[in-house]
Amino acid sequence: MAIQQAEKLLKKHRDLHCAKVLKAIGLQRTGKQDEAFTLAQEVAGLEPTDDNSLQALTILYREMHRPELVTKLYEAAVRKVPTSEEYHSHLFMAYARVGEYKKMQQAGMALYKIVPKNPYYFWSVMSLVMQAISAQDEKLSHTMFLPLAERMVEKMVKEEKIEAEAEVQLYFMILERLGKYAEALEVVRGQLGEKLTSELQSRENKCMFLYGRLEQWPECNALSRKLLLKNPDDWQFYLSYFDSLFNLIDQSWTPPEEGNHSAEGEVHCSVAQAIGFVEERLASEEVKETRPLRGPYLARLELISRLRQRGSPDEQQLGEPLELMFQYFVKFGDKPCCFTDLKVFLHLLSPDHYVQFVNRLTEAVPLGPVGEDGVALPGDTRALQRHLGAAQLSRCLGLQHALSTDGKLALIHELRAHYRHGLQFGTSCLKTELQFSDMYCLMAAHVYIDLWIETGELRDPAHVLWQCLGLLEEGLAHSPSNAQIKLLLLLLFCRLGAFEPVVDLYSSLDAKHVQHDTIGYLLTRYAESLGQFAAASQACNFSLRFFHSNQKDTSEYIIQAYKYGAFEKIPEFIAFRNRLNNSLHFAQVRTERMLLDLYLDADISSTLEESVKNMSLCPEEDDIPWDSLRDNRDLDVFVSWNPKVQYSILSKEHRQLSLEEESLWLRLRSLTLRLAGCLSGLCHSPQAPPPATPHAQRNAEKSAENGVASKPADMQPLLGQLERTRCWFTLLQQYPFLGPPPTRLPQALANGSCQCQLVALQLPLHVQELETSGLGTLESQHAPFIQEQVQPCVNLLLKCCAGFALDVLHRATRKGISDIQNRSLYLPCVNTSLDVLNQTVCVVLWVSSHCSGTLRPLKSSLQKKKKKKKETRAIAGLQTLLSQAVEQIQDQESSLTALKLEALSLEGLPQAEDERTFIKAAMDKVQSSYLRSLQEVGDLLRKRADTLKSLKI
Repeated sequence: MAIQQAEKLLKKHRDLHCAKVLKAIGLQRTGKQDEAFTLAQEVAGLEPTDDNSLQALTILYREMHRPELVTKLYEAAVRKVPTSEEYHSHLFMAYARVGEYKKMQQAGMALYKIVPKNPYYFWSVMSLVMQAISAQDEKLSHTMFLPLAERMVEKMVKEEKIEAEAEVQLYFMILERLGKYAEALEVVRGQLGEKLTSELQSRENKCMFLYGRLEQWPECNALSRKLLLKNPDDWQFYLSYFDSLFNLIDQSWTPPEEGNHSAEGEVHCSVAQAIGFVEERLASEEVKETRPLRGPYLARLELISRLRQRGSPDEQQLGEPLELMFQYFVKFGDKPCCFTDLKVFLHLLSPDHYVQFVNRLTEAVPLGPVGEDGVALPGDTRALQRHLGAAQLSRCLGLQHALSTDGKLALIHELRAHYRHGLQFGTSCLKTELQFSDMYCLMAAHVYIDLWIETGELRDPAHVLWQCLGLLEEGLAHSPSNAQIKLLLLLLFCRLGAFEPVVDLYSSLDAKHVQHDTIGYLLTRYAESLGQFAAASQACNFSLRFFHSNQKDTSEYIIQAYKYGAFEKIPEFIAFRNRLNNSLHFAQVRTERMLLDLYLDADISSTLEESVKNMSLCPEEDDIPWDSLRDNRDLDVFVSWNPKVQYSILSKEHRQLSLEEESLWLRLRSLTLRLAGCLSGLCHSPQAPPPATPHAQRNAEKSAENGVASKPADMQPLLGQLERTRCWFTLLQQYPFLGPPPTRLPQALANGSCQCQLVALQLPLHVQELETSGLGTLESQHAPFIQEQVQPCVNLLLKCCAGFALDVLHRATRKGISDIQNRSLYLPCVNTSLDVLNQTVCVVLWVSSHCSGTLRPLKSSLQKKKKKKKETRAIAGLQTLLSQAVEQIQDQESSLTALKLEALSLEGLPQAEDERTFIKAAMDKVQSSYLRSLQEVGDLLRKRADTLKSLKI
């Protein structure tokens, strides 16, 4: 409708620029990008100066992700209307979108000369600061950009033209980056510092920071003490007080005999004074009638911790940590924060006192009489929270892990009783609110997981795991907004190889903005490897939409920061944008999405060529910033009460090893993608370039026809990199259960798929040389090599990759697995193995199709030489392999479809009907997911088999 209305208007007013641009926006939003771009460029070439046309073109270019064209638009407008404040302002913001800091500085000064307003002047100053931040040469930043910015601000200070707090903040930022902390301190403590009023205690916080930088510990100590007298619950000031105190003690500092100790007042420089100060704060809290503050009580424990770290005997003056922590629990145990407060100081307890400490905590919990199930239960939410805190601390100290199997089962019974009893306190809660007893449900699930990990198959771990899933399903039914229950369910379903329920769980988490980067790996990591290709494609697209919008959205944040004078936020926004652009997860999702498209759609080389062209893939260039990759995954997203000494804690070594493994797998996948791009371009001469479009223009400099028309020379270095990368991985790393998910790298190397793909991808080079040399070289070195390599390639596929997948399928069938419980132990491995098989077969098909097209002109000669026979046997081997895989998949589908859940063997499971209902619901989801995975993998392998039948070499 919008396009039609614009066309009607243009029939009457052919030169109405705004109508043309509005039509272009309509074309852009209906998918006709090329027409929209041509029409927009037609209007832009006329250099319009009316505001409507300029604003409409700006909107269009932003939607096209072409912000650099907006700058040209307003450069022309400023040339025609050089005194327009509005156009100069828009030009500055256009430069801000593309990060042209030098031009931003010039535009800001030009704007200030036209309209001498302070904000415009400081826009120019901030642009200088950004040049300093972005400069490659740090020396240049400190000798040119920052000093110039400092002089510009000092000029305004001398002329007494500083008006706003933002201008003082910018001055402080410049001095801080120059390392002029003394000058910055003078600014903050002087007349300009009085403008720092927007944040609470802004001047004090800045002074504290600068005292630390200047190592003026007396002033830092005195200021911290003074602020604590005003607010004894501010934890950051306690930390500053203790830091400065022990620095003064280490320096043997003594106060002067006459006059003030420091510019900020009295200074404490001994342990005795610190103990006295903390005890005074505690005494004042004890006599208060109002709500007690936690700060002074935690400060006493912090002081004990620091004294013990230094080996000082003075800690005994403050009391026994066990008694002090018990007193803290008595005062604040009914608050959820009590556990996190005390967890930090548990190292102060000796292991011999763990049981005594937990027993005292439990005795302090007011519980009712023992009920029918043998468990004493709390009477209100305050008592519930106290009991929950004691249980959390018990697990954190490792007491739950030390229990026997029977002890753990008894603990689970108790936790479940507390969970169900606590539901009565949340009957009036909304669906968006959490139940008071949800943490009991989660803790019981963690104990189930402990049993599953520790007992192995000795006690039929499938049953333990199903009970865990049933409990979590029950928890989610009562508390549908609990993110931790959803996350744990998501993890368990993925470990069972059931991806279908994971999609809904992740969607219900309603992840916002940066969470797509921090927790998105939980979704995208498993989808493809578990045979859910449609869901994998959807998950990748979901993540990519966030990353693609990041550049545009962050530019708008930067512009708003300039408009409102939030200069200190601009470097943060830019650092945030860079962090997302360099995200490991972003690079992984982008690579996997393109590979997935190729594996699903590109069966033969002609289709491969078309797919690569549509992707604008340039195999000659590696667009992944390997040196600046950022691991933004939140590996602590799962709530956990595990002790630090326990195997289930994620260590720094685990994090580093996981990053190395992820990077190595990404490198392998990226090289495979680029080699596929090279393969698609072999033997094809460059075509005439298409009409200029936004996509083609952006990629024209990178490749001819988007990567088509590759040369053999492009493939050889990539093959060498693939071989070296394959050899780097040496160790299979085991991560904690709640740690990062493993990659498919160990399996891909173990089953030989990487080696098979490498061998297959080497064949086109020799075939290409054979074709280039002509028929006369058929007896040369290339033909024998081809003969030698084709059959080994297929043998690798048969013996390694396929053998592994089929072996698992045979085991699943041969063992007579008749129920979903035991089947869950095999099918995840089956799906992953078949996914690797499918990808390897796909690469072999690409290579075979390419070789077929190249060698077809030599067909008669090949027949005379009787070379066809060996290759026919190779194809027959591939066909046999795929047929076996498809048959086994059909057997698994049939047995799963015929499975009647009512007939399942549920021995050992709870007898309560409601518990069995939730367990059966979990089994239903797993069964449905297995069927979906087997169907998708089977369909894809059947498609590969059909392609293979039509292949002629």
